[in-house]
Amino acid sequence: MHFLSGCGGQSPPSSNVPDRDIVFAVKDEPGQIDGKVVFALANESRHPCYDEMAHHYFARMHVAVAPKCNINCNYCNIKYDCVSESRPGVVSKVLTPQEAYAKVRSTLASLPQLTVVGIAGPGDPLANPRETFETFGLLSEGLPDLQLCLSTNGLKLPDYSEDIVRHRISHVAVTVNAVDPQIGAEVYRAVFFRGKAYRGREAAELLLHNQLEGIRRIARSVA
Repeated sequence: MHFLSGCGGQSPPSSNVPDRDIVFAVKDEPGQIDGKVVFALANESRHPCYDEMAHHYFARMHVAVAPKCNINCNYCNIKYDCVSESRPGVVSKVLTPQEAYAKVRSTLASLPQLTVVGIAGPGDPLANPRETFETFGLLSEGLPDLQLCLSTNGLKLPDYSEDIVRHRISHVAVTVNAVDPQIGAEVYRAVFFRGKAYRGREAAELLLHNQLEGIRRIARSVA
Protein backbone atom coordinates (compact mmCIF):
# COMPACT_ATOMS: atom_id res chain seq x y z
CA MET A 1 0.00 0.00 0.00
CA HIS A 2 1.17 3.50 -0.84
CA PHE A 3 0.61 6.77 0.91
CA LEU A 4 1.12 9.96 -1.10
CA SER A 5 -0.34 13.44 -1.03
CA GLY A 6 0.21 14.37 -4.65
CA CYS A 7 -2.16 11.96 -6.46
CA GLY A 8 -5.25 14.09 -6.36
CA GLY A 9 -4.69 16.24 -3.30
CA GLN A 10 -4.49 19.99 -3.88
CA SER A 11 -1.48 21.89 -2.61
CA PRO A 12 -1.68 25.43 -1.27
CA PRO A 13 -0.17 28.04 -3.59
CA SER A 14 2.18 29.54 -1.04
CA SER A 15 5.67 28.08 -0.60
CA ASN A 16 5.39 29.05 3.07
CA VAL A 17 2.94 26.18 3.55
CA PRO A 18 4.64 23.21 1.85
CA ASP A 19 2.77 20.07 0.93
CA ARG A 20 4.34 17.02 2.63
CA ASP A 21 4.22 13.74 0.75
CA ILE A 22 4.07 10.52 2.75
CA VAL A 23 4.40 7.41 0.59
CA PHE A 24 4.08 3.74 1.44
CA ALA A 25 5.54 1.39 -1.18
CA VAL A 26 6.06 -2.41 -1.31
CA LYS A 27 9.45 -3.18 -2.28
CA ASP A 28 12.10 -0.80 -0.98
CA GLU A 29 13.35 -0.13 2.50
CA PRO A 30 12.23 3.15 4.12
CA GLY A 31 13.99 6.07 2.47
CA GLN A 32 13.50 9.21 0.43
CA ILE A 33 12.10 9.62 -3.10
CA ASP A 34 11.94 13.21 -4.32
CA GLY A 35 11.41 14.49 -0.79
CA LYS A 36 8.66 12.01 0.02
CA VAL A 37 8.85 9.84 3.11
CA VAL A 38 8.75 6.25 1.84
CA PHE A 39 7.77 3.06 3.64
CA ALA A 40 7.55 -0.44 2.13
CA LEU A 41 4.03 -1.78 1.47
CA ALA A 42 2.77 -2.25 -2.27
CA ASN A 43 3.61 -2.71 -5.95
CA GLU A 44 3.91 0.68 -7.62
CA SER A 45 5.36 -0.38 -10.99
CA ARG A 46 2.05 0.13 -12.84
CA HIS A 47 0.94 3.31 -11.03
CA PRO A 48 1.74 6.45 -13.08
CA CYS A 49 2.07 8.54 -9.91
CA TYR A 50 4.72 6.35 -8.31
CA ASP A 51 7.00 5.10 -11.05
CA GLU A 52 9.07 7.35 -13.32
CA MET A 53 8.43 5.22 -16.39
CA ALA A 54 4.90 4.01 -15.61
CA HIS A 55 3.18 7.15 -16.85
CA HIS A 56 4.59 6.47 -20.33
CA TYR A 57 2.82 3.10 -20.50
CA PHE A 58 -0.08 3.04 -18.05
CA ALA A 59 -3.11 5.23 -17.34
CA ARG A 60 -5.10 6.19 -14.26
CA MET A 61 -8.51 7.79 -13.78
CA HIS A 62 -10.43 9.36 -10.91
CA VAL A 63 -14.17 8.89 -10.42
CA ALA A 64 -16.06 11.78 -8.83
CA VAL A 65 -18.38 10.13 -6.31
CA ALA A 66 -17.56 12.10 -3.14
CA PRO A 67 -19.00 15.66 -3.16
CA LYS A 68 -18.93 16.54 0.54
CA CYS A 69 -15.83 17.79 2.37
CA ASN A 70 -15.17 18.04 6.11
CA ILE A 71 -12.44 20.70 5.91
CA ASN A 72 -12.60 24.28 4.71
CA CYS A 73 -9.16 25.21 3.37
CA ASN A 74 -8.29 28.83 2.74
CA TYR A 75 -6.72 28.03 -0.63
CA CYS A 76 -9.54 25.82 -1.96
CA ASN A 77 -12.13 27.17 -4.40
CA ILE A 78 -14.63 24.72 -5.89
CA LYS A 79 -17.07 27.39 -7.07
CA TYR A 80 -16.13 27.44 -10.75
CA ASP A 81 -16.21 24.73 -13.39
CA CYS A 82 -15.23 25.45 -16.98
CA VAL A 83 -13.23 23.83 -19.78
CA SER A 84 -10.01 25.54 -18.67
CA GLU A 85 -10.21 24.12 -15.14
CA SER A 86 -8.41 20.85 -14.41
CA ARG A 87 -7.69 20.53 -10.72
CA PRO A 88 -8.95 18.71 -7.60
CA GLY A 89 -12.31 19.98 -6.34
CA VAL A 90 -13.62 20.82 -9.80
CA VAL A 91 -16.03 18.45 -11.51
CA SER A 92 -18.86 18.82 -14.01
CA LYS A 93 -20.93 15.94 -12.62
CA VAL A 94 -20.93 13.84 -9.48
CA LEU A 95 -21.38 10.15 -10.26
CA THR A 96 -23.24 7.47 -8.36
CA PRO A 97 -21.20 4.34 -7.53
CA GLN A 98 -23.00 2.47 -10.30
CA GLU A 99 -22.30 5.23 -12.83
CA ALA A 100 -18.66 5.32 -11.76
CA TYR A 101 -18.30 1.56 -12.21
CA ALA A 102 -19.90 1.73 -15.65
CA LYS A 103 -17.63 4.62 -16.62
CA VAL A 104 -14.54 2.67 -15.58
CA ARG A 105 -15.66 -0.41 -17.53
CA SER A 106 -16.28 1.62 -20.68
CA THR A 107 -12.96 3.44 -20.30
CA LEU A 108 -11.10 0.17 -19.79
CA ALA A 109 -12.67 -1.26 -22.95
CA SER A 110 -11.20 1.55 -25.05
CA LEU A 111 -8.08 2.13 -22.94
CA PRO A 112 -6.57 -1.21 -21.90
CA GLN A 113 -3.55 0.62 -20.46
CA LEU A 114 -5.76 1.72 -17.55
CA THR A 115 -4.29 0.21 -14.39
CA VAL A 116 -5.34 2.56 -11.56
CA VAL A 117 -8.71 3.97 -10.52
CA GLY A 118 -8.85 6.51 -7.71
CA ILE A 119 -11.35 8.48 -5.68
CA ALA A 120 -10.16 11.94 -4.67
CA GLY A 121 -13.32 14.00 -4.46
CA PRO A 122 -14.49 16.48 -5.55
CA GLY A 123 -14.82 16.72 -1.76
CA ASP A 124 -13.13 14.21 0.53
CA PRO A 125 -13.77 10.47 -0.02
CA LEU A 126 -13.94 9.67 3.69
CA ALA A 127 -16.52 12.41 4.24
CA ASN A 128 -18.64 10.35 1.82
CA PRO A 129 -17.95 6.82 3.11
CA ARG A 130 -21.04 5.09 1.69
CA GLU A 131 -20.44 6.29 -1.87
CA THR A 132 -16.69 5.80 -1.65
CA PHE A 133 -16.65 2.24 -0.35
CA GLU A 134 -19.62 1.14 -2.44
CA THR A 135 -17.66 2.27 -5.52
CA PHE A 136 -14.49 0.54 -4.37
CA GLY A 137 -16.49 -2.60 -3.63
CA LEU A 138 -17.91 -2.70 -7.15
CA LEU A 139 -14.47 -2.14 -8.66
CA SER A 140 -12.75 -4.67 -6.42
CA GLU A 141 -15.29 -7.37 -7.23
CA GLY A 142 -15.92 -6.65 -10.89
CA LEU A 143 -12.47 -5.49 -12.04
CA PRO A 144 -10.03 -7.15 -9.62
CA ASP A 145 -6.95 -6.50 -11.77
CA LEU A 146 -7.19 -2.74 -11.29
CA GLN A 147 -5.24 -1.04 -8.54
CA LEU A 148 -7.42 1.14 -6.30
CA CYS A 149 -6.29 4.54 -5.06
CA LEU A 150 -7.72 6.85 -2.38
CA SER A 151 -6.79 10.51 -1.81
CA THR A 152 -7.92 12.04 1.49
CA ASN A 153 -7.24 14.90 3.86
CA GLY A 154 -6.92 12.23 6.58
CA LEU A 155 -9.40 13.62 9.09
CA LYS A 156 -11.47 10.41 9.09
CA LEU A 157 -8.60 8.07 8.25
CA PRO A 158 -8.50 6.41 11.72
CA ASP A 159 -12.23 5.64 11.47
CA TYR A 160 -11.95 3.91 8.10
CA SER A 161 -8.51 2.30 8.15
CA GLU A 162 -9.99 -1.21 8.40
CA ASP A 163 -12.38 -0.52 5.51
CA ILE A 164 -9.48 0.66 3.37
CA VAL A 165 -7.57 -2.56 3.97
CA ARG A 166 -10.66 -4.74 3.52
CA HIS A 167 -11.45 -3.21 0.13
CA ARG A 168 -7.89 -3.90 -1.10
CA ILE A 169 -7.13 -0.22 -1.69
CA SER A 170 -3.45 -0.43 -2.57
CA HIS A 171 -2.58 3.29 -2.69
CA VAL A 172 -3.58 5.97 -0.18
CA ALA A 173 -2.73 9.65 -0.60
CA VAL A 174 -2.84 11.77 2.55
CA THR A 175 -2.61 15.52 2.00
CA VAL A 176 -0.54 16.93 4.87
CA ASN A 177 -0.27 20.66 4.23
CA ALA A 178 1.52 21.45 7.48
CA VAL A 179 3.23 19.58 10.30
CA ASP A 180 3.34 22.74 12.46
CA PRO A 181 -0.13 23.46 13.93
CA GLN A 182 0.58 27.18 13.89
CA ILE A 183 1.06 27.06 10.13
CA GLY A 184 -1.93 24.75 9.81
CA ALA A 185 -4.07 27.36 11.55
CA GLU A 186 -3.35 29.66 8.60
CA VAL A 187 -4.17 26.97 6.03
CA TYR A 188 -7.47 25.67 7.41
CA ARG A 189 -10.43 27.98 7.92
CA ALA A 190 -12.40 25.25 9.70
CA VAL A 191 -12.33 21.51 10.40
CA PHE A 192 -15.67 19.75 10.91
CA PHE A 193 -15.44 16.62 13.04
CA ARG A 194 -18.23 14.65 14.69
CA GLY A 195 -20.75 17.46 14.71
CA LYS A 196 -18.41 20.22 15.84
CA ALA A 197 -16.53 22.93 13.96
CA TYR A 198 -12.92 23.49 15.01
CA ARG A 199 -10.91 26.57 14.07
CA GLY A 200 -7.42 27.95 14.44
CA ARG A 201 -4.66 25.96 16.10
CA GLU A 202 -7.14 23.52 17.65
CA ALA A 203 -8.38 22.55 14.18
CA ALA A 204 -4.87 22.05 12.84
CA GLU A 205 -3.83 19.94 15.85
CA LEU A 206 -6.90 17.71 15.50
CA LEU A 207 -6.33 17.18 11.79
CA LEU A 208 -2.61 16.44 12.13
CA HIS A 209 -3.27 13.99 14.98
CA ASN A 210 -5.85 12.09 12.93
CA GLN A 211 -3.65 12.04 9.83
CA LEU A 212 -0.74 10.48 11.68
CA GLU A 213 -2.93 8.08 13.67
CA GLY A 214 -4.69 6.92 10.51
CA ILE A 215 -1.39 6.25 8.79
CA ARG A 216 -0.15 4.29 11.81
CA ARG A 217 -3.29 2.12 11.89
CA ILE A 218 -3.12 1.20 8.23
CA ALA A 219 0.62 0.56 8.42
CA ARG A 220 0.12 -1.79 11.38
CA SER A 221 -2.72 -3.64 9.67
CA VAL A 222 -0.69 -4.50 6.59
CA ALA A 223 2.70 -5.01 8.24
